[in-house]
Amino acid sequence: MTLVGLGYDVHRFAEGRKLILGGVEIPYALGLDGHSDADVLCHAIADAILGAIGEADIGHHFPNTDPACEGMDSLEIVRRAVQLVQQQGGRILNIDSTLVAEAPKIAPHLTAMKANLARVLTLPEKRIGIKATTNERMGFLGRKEGVAAMAVASVEMPE
Repeated sequence: MTLVGLGYDVHRFAEGRKLILGGVEIPYALGLDGHSDADVLCHAIADAILGAIGEADIGHHFPNTDPACEGMDSLEIVRRAVQLVQQQGGRILNIDSTLVAEAPKIAPHLTAMKANLARVLTLPEKRIGIKATTNERMGFLGRKEGVAAMAVASVEMPE
């Protein structure tokens, strides 16, 4: 049986933090605020995977009240979502995602993001879509206040 899950995440920019997207540190004056490394792309992908198998979201699995999750590498969050799928006898078929940000430019980092995600998802890079767009200067994203990500995961599970 093929199942589909949808994930969404957004974090505001903050001073004194690194900007991590898809496990890649992107040179920028601001990072994203969050309990973990605040990697919105990984968070959206993990939520999409968890949703596909009927699990609670990453806030349940990795609560911001848990000191063990503070500063956590979000690729590890994705890795654990993949493990839950595998423990139930399933496998991820593909991921498609979109990052929304006015700045910084994300396109130069997409190849490295795909490589990181392919490794933890145990998927060929060609089965991982990552697109980048702007919010056409509208709303909080358009005012360069943060970054958002959306993702869809297709997962094959036993019936």
